[in-house]
Amino acid sequence: MLIFGSSTKVLQLAMLNLLCNFCGNPSAQALRKRVTKFTLFFIPLFPIAPAKHTLQCTFCGGTQEVSKENVEHLLAAAGAGAPNDGNQPPAQGGNPFAGNPFAGQPQPGQPPAGQPYPPQGQPRA
Repeated sequence: MLIFGSSTKVLQLAMLNLLCNFCGNPSAQALRKRVTKFTLFFIPLFPIAPAKHTLQCTFCGGTQEVSKENVEHLLAAAGAGAPNDGNQPPAQGGNPFAGNPFAGQPQPGQPPAGQPYPPQGQPRA
């Protein structure tokens, strides 16, 4: 008995901040590569279709296909050298909030630093 078929694997290459063509919002776009391979006894052997590259908006979910040339330009612009297959955390250099001028500021609706909420049952001053 011979068991054969195909399997599709999706690799996320990068997350890019771009303007969405569907909703018009500047949002994170997932650049993904989809490869379909021939399988024999559930072991992927060789690709049976050309790889497809897509961009998916994280805001509206709109998906569009991207050409190989545009993928190379997007990866070069993003500075992503190696694809991330989801098994490794994304590389970050230090504190991601280091350049944020609002880091450490109180959030709306929160008490000022050093003044905790009053105990329950007592009115606020």
